Amino acid sequence: MPRNSLPTRLVATAAVLLTAGALSAPAAAAAEPSGASAGDAYVLKVSTNPTSTGYDKRRVDVTGTVTKADGTPAPNIPVTVQEVIRFTTWNPWGDPIDPNYYEPRDLGKPVTDAHGKFTIRNVNIDHVSGSSLLNVQRSVDITAFYDEDGDLNTPQDGYYADTGVTAKAKSSSVSYKVNKKKVKAGDILTVQGKVTLPKGVEPGDTEVFLQTNWESEYDVRTTTEDDGFFVMSVRVSGHDDTFALRTAPRDFYVAGAHQTLPITNTSLPRP
Repeated sequence: MPRNSLPTRLVATAAVLLTAGALSAPAAAAAEPSGASAGDAYVLKVSTNPTSTGYDKRRVDVTGTVTKADGTPAPNIPVTVQEVIRFTTWNPWGDPIDPNYYEPRDLGKPVTDAHGKFTIRNVNIDHVSGSSLLNVQRSVDITAFYDEDGDLNTPQDGYYADTGVTAKAKSSSVSYKVNKKKVKAGDILTVQGKVTLPKGVEPGDTEVFLQTNWESEYDVRTTTEDDGFFVMSVRVSGHDDTFALRTAPRDFYVAGAHQTLPITNTSLPRP
């Protein structure tokens, strides 16, 4: 849902992240209810049409408005618009940290017209960088930000809004074989398998991750061959207790797969 001006502390955080090119305001914006707050000079809103995307339909139109506190349109206002893809932070210990991290992408800086409206058409809701899609979320934020004096060091005159786009992904699968189901410290565990993606999607270069311990996000990683096959090996330690495979296809609209491996480490202390 759209959000309006941010409290000073929160917008200061957003400003710092904006300066660094990593706006994490979706989390901050949740603290502010919709509608103008006392003392606000403007009200900023943003929305998309449609509100969801899929493998074959990835584009939306982003529209929004800036109005003055009395509800009249605010023309000639430059609004910074971003797409922000969120990832789940790996945190098995339950530390009090942000459960998400963010990958922003600038979509443009449209200027409001005489009616206080701005539009960016045919926005591609997608992951366009080369970073891994492991732990990606498919609820994408479209954020809009306007700072009256253009100085992010004076955040009290900043205004922020966001809306969500749900990206519907196709499913995938992973099959595997292991060289042994009972292991002990020092053994070499080898896993070979195949990633299967939806028809028409090339499986080559899909990332595959092997986890052996609950504290580690993964212990070994590899990428599939052009036919989707992979082989990976790891030396088992005495404390390895969680064996699992995860995949991360390169296409944002193809979901990864997860498989728990039926492996027992006999070096672990017996309960």
